[in-house]
Amino acid sequence: MTDAILTTPVLYDFRSDNVAGAAPEVVNALAAAAIGSADPYGQDPLTAGVTRRLSALFEAEVTVFPVATGTAANALALSALVPPYGAVYCHQESHIHVDECGAPEMATGGAKLVPLAGECGKLTPAALTAALAGAGIGVVHRVQPAALSLTQATEAGTVYRPQEVAALTDVAHAHGMAVHMDGARFVNALARLGCAPAEVTWKAGVDVLSLGGTKGGCLAAEAVVFFNPALAEDFGFLRKRAGHLVSKGRFLSAQLDAWLADDLWLRLARHANAMADRLSQGLAALPGAELAHPVEANEIFVRLPAAVADGLEAAGYRFYRWEGDLLRLVTAFDTPQAVVNSFLKIAKDLSEKA
Repeated sequence: MTDAILTTPVLYDFRSDNVAGAAPEVVNALAAAAIGSADPYGQDPLTAGVTRRLSALFEAEVTVFPVATGTAANALALSALVPPYGAVYCHQESHIHVDECGAPEMATGGAKLVPLAGECGKLTPAALTAALAGAGIGVVHRVQPAALSLTQATEAGTVYRPQEVAALTDVAHAHGMAVHMDGARFVNALARLGCAPAEVTWKAGVDVLSLGGTKGGCLAAEAVVFFNPALAEDFGFLRKRAGHLVSKGRFLSAQLDAWLADDLWLRLARHANAMADRLSQGLAALPGAELAHPVEANEIFVRLPAAVADGLEAAGYRFYRWEGDLLRLVTAFDTPQAVVNSFLKIAKDLSEKA
């Protein structure tokens, strides 16, 4: 990105759903929670209400710990599953491996992440089985397989079906491993699948979920959701020791409570997904354009002719340019359809002039 482009007025920022604002319902709930007083450290009624909501949504009694960031959710969740001499198997593009600055390794006291390759951001049972066959299970010189971490939706914008999750968790559990799901965009995956939350989590063998609210319409709120209460016994201490027990915890829970109420989380995710569908279909129709992965959530990976990509940036649109001619665009809960339409019109005009 050139200096000239950086100074161009921004028409819209497609770099990430992290650039989006927050849903009005969430902001209003946060303002309401600021009136009066409440017990600190997660002992407030709102936090208890979030646990009840999630238990109802997941059709099981879950144990819930709100935190402020996705990295904290992932790192702390893994610290409850993995000893310092353990290994976490994950996709080579997973957030825990690429973008968390060693937080999982620090939180676990030194556990090793073992990245595996997989098409379109997904792991396969065959790849996991092969990796475990050479893991040296029981050999004192080797780290020991302790957890599998799946990303839903994946870093490639694809979605695991319930049967795909179950096939992977079967392999993990057969080797005595726990299963973590990084759900920073879990609700986008859920909106695409149209299934009940339980079907793609604990019923498919997931033990703990990092449920992301921030990308989906909250200001800063995530939740570590344990489906196996035995795994959560020490988590309160782990969260406190790491500095993530928020004293005024009701402000995290107020966001999550409003986000989950009346299917707001799903409605917001459906909009983000719909905008991604519209955008990807329009881009795929351009001469020389190619989608790198199926668009199943709210991320689009597309190759465009350089003249088109450069022209869109010059017009004031922002997106990430990855290796070669690969671009990443991300839609959000508040992406206007008019913006998508304008972007596609300019892209088409640029394509015709190229």
